[in-house]
Amino acid sequence: FQPRRVRADLTGTLWSSYDFRAHVDFAGNRVDLLDAYLDARFSPALRLRAGRFKAPVGLERLQTPLTMPFTENALPTSLVPNRDAGVQLHGALGGGLADYALGVFNGAVDGGSEEGDASDGKDVAARVFLRPFRRGGPAALRGLGVGVAGTLGRQAGTAAAPNLPAFRTSGRDVFFRYRSDGTTAGTAIAAGERVRLAPQAYWSWGPVGVLGEYVVSRQEVQFAGAARTLTHTAWNITGALALTGEAAAYQGIVPRRRFDRSAGGPGAIELVGRANGLAVDPAAFPLLADPARSMRRATALGAGVNWYLNRNVRLMLSWERTRFTAASGGAARPAEQSVVSRFQVAF
Repeated sequence: FQPRRVRADLTGTLWSSYDFRAHVDFAGNRVDLLDAYLDARFSPALRLRAGRFKAPVGLERLQTPLTMPFTENALPTSLVPNRDAGVQLHGALGGGLADYALGVFNGAVDGGSEEGDASDGKDVAARVFLRPFRRGGPAALRGLGVGVAGTLGRQAGTAAAPNLPAFRTSGRDVFFRYRSDGTTAGTAIAAGERVRLAPQAYWSWGPVGVLGEYVVSRQEVQFAGAARTLTHTAWNITGALALTGEAAAYQGIVPRRRFDRSAGGPGAIELVGRANGLAVDPAAFPLLADPARSMRRATALGAGVNWYLNRNVRLMLSWERTRFTAASGGAARPAEQSVVSRFQVAF
C-alpha cells in the first residue's frame, strides 16, 4: 500500500490576463514542487509561460494523472521529459483546430524532471497538434487529433550527476540502467547532442477512445573515454470504452449520473487496454550497460477497469504483463505480472 500521489494544487488569475499555478506533492514523506509558473495571456493564439511545468513533448505525459486511463504511464513516457524549467510560447489557432508550443528548457533527462540546472546545456522543445475536423466534417473524425513533438539540445553529465535515465516497468521495477559506480572511470555520462522525436495521435468517437504515440530518443553517451550515440525507441497504443455510454475524451470522461444507491445512478464504468514497448539500442551493451542486469527490450500488454463514482472519485484496477528480451550474452529475466489498484479523490 502506497500513497502514490498526495497533491495540493493552487491556481488563480491576476488582473484577468495572468494565470499562475503552484502544484506540490507530499507523497513519500517529502515536499516536491511539481509546477510553479506564470502564464501571460495576450490572446488565445499567443501565451507566454515561464517557470517549471510539463515540457510539451509526450502525449500521454501531458495528460493529467486525474484522467489517465491506467494507474501508471506506458513505456514511451520513459523517453520524454516530464517537468522542466524554462520559458515557452504557446497557444491555440483557428478556434482550437491547432495547438502549438515552442520553448527553451534546462533539459530534463528522459522520463524525468529537472531538479536543478547542473550544466550550461539547454533544450529547445516544440510541439504542433492538429484537430482538422473539430469544427466540421464527418462525425466519426471530429475527435481526431494528430501531432508531432520533439526536442533538440546538448547535455553533459558528471560522475556525480550522469544526466542519463533508468527505465522502469509499470510495476515500478527498473529493467535498464547505465553503468554507474560513482567514479569517473566507471560511470556512463551524457556527453553531447540529444534529439527526441514524438509523433502522436488521439481519436474518440462516442464512448470509444484510442491514443497512440511513438518516441525516438537519440543521445551521445561517454564511458571510460569511449563515446557512442545511442537511439532508443518506444511505442504505445491505448484504447478505452465507456460501458455506461459517456463520451470518451483525452481529458477523461464525465459520468452522466453519479453513483447513488438511493437514486440508482451507476456512475461511469470504463474498460481500458493497451500494448506498449521500449527497445534499447543494442550498442549500449556491454560497454555502457551491464547485460547481466539490464534488458535489451520490454514489451507489455495490459487491461483495466475504471469506475467513476462521480466527477471527483474514481476506483481503478489495472493488470499488465511485461516480457523482457535480454541483450546478447545477457541473463534471461522472467516476465513481470503486476496488478495495481488506485482509489482517487480529486477536487
